[in-house]
Amino acid sequence: MDGPGSLAVRLSGELRAATVARLWEPALARVRAGDLTSLQVKLDDVRYIDGSGLALLVTLRAEAEAAGVAVSLSGLPERYRHLLELAQRARTAGTAREDDQPKPGTRAALEHLAADLRLLVSFVGESALVVWNALRRPRTVRWKDVLRQAVAVGVESLPILLLIGFLMGMIMSFQSVITLQRFGGEIYVPNMLGLVMFREMGPLVTAILLAARSGSAFAAEIGTMHVNEELDALSTMGISPVRFLVGPRLLSSLAVVPVMTLFFNFASLVGGALVMVSIGFPLVTFTSRVFANVTATDLIGSLIKILVFSVLVTGVSCLKGLRTGGGADAVGRSTTGAVVAGLILITVADGLFAVLFYYFKF
Repeated sequence: MDGPGSLAVRLSGELRAATVARLWEPALARVRAGDLTSLQVKLDDVRYIDGSGLALLVTLRAEAEAAGVAVSLSGLPERYRHLLELAQRARTAGTAREDDQPKPGTRAALEHLAADLRLLVSFVGESALVVWNALRRPRTVRWKDVLRQAVAVGVESLPILLLIGFLMGMIMSFQSVITLQRFGGEIYVPNMLGLVMFREMGPLVTAILLAARSGSAFAAEIGTMHVNEELDALSTMGISPVRFLVGPRLLSSLAVVPVMTLFFNFASLVGGALVMVSIGFPLVTFTSRVFANVTATDLIGSLIKILVFSVLVTGVSCLKGLRTGGGADAVGRSTTGAVVAGLILITVADGLFAVLFYYFKF
């Protein structure tokens, strides 16, 4: 005791699970006794603090403040101050979630919307900065991770992408032939197939496949890391989760998804050529009509579309993973939300592109 109602406690050695277990109940009981007005905890001689020790300090401070006791910590080693702040914020946030009274619906909705907008703006800005830094200083990029993600996004998706493209080319050509045979217009099937695949179906189907396959994987991987508190560990070490996790996925998508679209277009033309050859048209007629009607403008428009689609799908999938909550079904909800949000963004962006291409005669 330093004075009436004042207590100074000096801790030394290591605050780990074994030692904290002996201190926990006596320390809290002394604070709850009700005869203290101030408490000073001196940590000058503490060599090591683990999670149990941080929990003791946070709980001791919270119990003291609840009992009206002024509490101060002194001598805390510099390397543990940031960890103590994180633990204090986590406890404060958890207490706030438990104790908050329901707010009026409109106010709560507006606050939730404002928080989402702040997070979205921050995420978009940091992601754009990652891409910009990659263009300015390529040596700072972790290219091994980019290559690994590119293999997962592109190479492993090629079999199903080629199969879907081939079947869609066959189906669209066959259905068009059946209809146009009534008017003797089968010769226009290659024209239609080339334009539809290059301008619309190629980037659209590739983006949908990206959302369903790779987008869900992005959300699940990052969401699992969030649940396992690996993202908190990255932040504690001063590493940005967006730069460390989102950056390689975004760069790999931008690199390989346009190539995937070209493979899809090629597979669809092969399927269409098979149908046209089967009904008696020479292969040279099919190819000549396709290349005579599909221009470089159509190809450029297709690549612009898929680049925007890939950024939207990858971004929203990673964002859903970063925002994964707690609970057993959190990762599943994030994965489902990533796919649904990706499909919605693809549809909206495709509609905007249709209007822009119409007005700019692209």
